[in-house]
Amino acid sequence: MTLILGLESSCDETAAALVDSDRRILAHRVAGQEAEHSPFGGVVPEIAARAHVDRLAPIVAGVLADAGVSLADVDAVAATAGPGLIGGVMVGLVTGKALAHAANKPLIAVNHLEGHALSPRLVEPGLGFPYLLLLVSGGHCQLLLVKGVGDYRRLATTIDDAAGEAFDKTAKLLGLGYPGGPAVERIAQDGNPHAVPLPRPLVGSAEPHFSFAGLKSAVARAAASGAHSVPDLAASFQQAVVDCLVDRSRIALTACPDATAFVVAGGVAANGAIRTALTDLAARFDRPFVAPPLWLCTDNGAMIAWAGAERFAAGLFDDLSVAARPRWPLDPAAETVRGAGVKA
Repeated sequence: MTLILGLESSCDETAAALVDSDRRILAHRVAGQEAEHSPFGGVVPEIAARAHVDRLAPIVAGVLADAGVSLADVDAVAATAGPGLIGGVMVGLVTGKALAHAANKPLIAVNHLEGHALSPRLVEPGLGFPYLLLLVSGGHCQLLLVKGVGDYRRLATTIDDAAGEAFDKTAKLLGLGYPGGPAVERIAQDGNPHAVPLPRPLVGSAEPHFSFAGLKSAVARAAASGAHSVPDLAASFQQAVVDCLVDRSRIALTACPDATAFVVAGGVAANGAIRTALTDLAARFDRPFVAPPLWLCTDNGAMIAWAGAERFAAGLFDDLSVAARPRWPLDPAAETVRGAGVKA
């Protein structure tokens, strides 16, 4: 049995966790930064990086104390090395390097997206490869065939905004505050999801990818018209996102008959309406639906520690010269998509 210390600092959560190869989470801590970023309506990279500097070391010390272990008891240190806000990524990776060097332990540089991609296996021991993954977060919206640790085939990505990004920008347009995703979901419960006619970009198209920029612009025009209530706008926007995710996922499920399950991960996977719709979609294809618990969907140290445990078992380690990466695709061989393509 191996024990992995995981560090996460790619955006606005500072987190650490201890996870062993038996899927036990011995300890985990997360410090959010809502108070720091709320006045600006979104994440300010410089503020986020400074908060990570202040918080990461105490959080690591707290996690070790919570578990009643020392750094010497850890078999490896796993740290997010990208993708993400480069200042924050550097804080976590440099801290991980320092801890690994000081304790003479292996370093595992984890792709943040792989942390999300493998997180369902932390709570579902029976989830085997290959499985179809819908990865939906603030910066990414992708469909991936997860063939194994470090082995991914990208089936679809966003050509502009990610789903979580669209939620955050819609919340800002509607004056709902930050973080935007939970705020939109809360107020959408009081609205009519069919009240506002909004587009479903690419729905019905043979193109497999996602697009949310046009939907965001349509929400802005509808809000400016003054003809709709905020709850109706929020509910209609959320339903449009649901319809887009379901339609694109349907194409991927059809293309992957050998997938053992349909899995969703990432921060947007915490949205109840999205989970319900995707559960129904999986049932239509007679596939098991797997989603991590809500706390494991948002950024956290446990998913990084678990990805580290999976890579440790595969003998995948990194030396101390490994660099932080603002962009790091899980499938480097995937073709460039039309549009921006930077979320690939």
